Amino acid sequence: MSTAAPKIATVPFGPAEEDLTTRDWSLDESYKYCERLARSHYENFPVGSILIKKPLRRYFYAIYAFARTADDFADEGYGTDAWSEPERLGWIARWNEQLKDAYRGRALHPVFIALADTAERFDLPVTLFEDLLSAFSQDVTVRRYKTFDDVVDYCRRSANPIGRLILLLFGERSAECLAQSDDICTGLQLANHWQDVRIDLDKDRVYLPEEDLFRFGLSVESIRQEGASEKFKRLMSFEVTRARSLFLKGKPLCTRMTGRLGMELRVVWLGGVTILNRIEHNDYDVFNRRPSIGSSDKLKILLTAARKAAFHSYK
Repeated sequence: MSTAAPKIATVPFGPAEEDLTTRDWSLDESYKYCERLARSHYENFPVGSILIKKPLRRYFYAIYAFARTADDFADEGYGTDAWSEPERLGWIARWNEQLKDAYRGRALHPVFIALADTAERFDLPVTLFEDLLSAFSQDVTVRRYKTFDDVVDYCRRSANPIGRLILLLFGERSAECLAQSDDICTGLQLANHWQDVRIDLDKDRVYLPEEDLFRFGLSVESIRQEGASEKFKRLMSFEVTRARSLFLKGKPLCTRMTGRLGMELRVVWLGGVTILNRIEHNDYDVFNRRPSIGSSDKLKILLTAARKAAFHSYK
């Protein structure tokens, strides 16, 4: 079994990798390191978006580099040469220790040098980063979820902190706005789960709640064998409706926020809802037609996000 680190080669874990904590990093070098890592990936997270003011982007890069690396510890390297659970949990534990050191002013790794500076500048609670690591650890050890509330609790730690961090970088701290951000982020995480049912099954990971499988006369094994059966399609319709309701609850935040933040939120919101619409359009068959956002969708999303009237009427 390989003991090398997950796919990001710049991560200093594993004997084949350079230990990035053994050299001195300036603050500027650390931010540039985070930017290179961020630009080598793509996500719904607004990395390097033109909608983010240039002076703020380096702080987004720092947060993204922290989260992306830890997520890869949990999520990458599945297959015939998979990394073991203890290896994955060990990497996340080491990441957590470096997080604590960063908040104590003892950061050595470039990600944490940049993150410590970002956290100090914007007064970012360490609990948001700890919640992310908790969710990533859970991804390693938890394969099934009994109830929808269990899935929502996972989303609370895996997705909601990112939305809150974005708002904090823009100086928004009101309880109402943070709650609406949580609704959008949970809806987005659910949309990603329903989009990737087949991919997650390949990792023996099922986010569809067992109580819902039972309600629709399904089991994990029947889904593996039958794929997009009529029962499965009814289940997916049910789950898509629940995710959509969360997007609708959070929608007012997207127009309440002005300027580039409002535009960015509308783009993220529209991206998630477009995935749900695509699942519906494909008759809930996420096995043979994985819903995705194409170039024409991106253009439509940008045009709709730019016009508040068009965004208000979008469902």
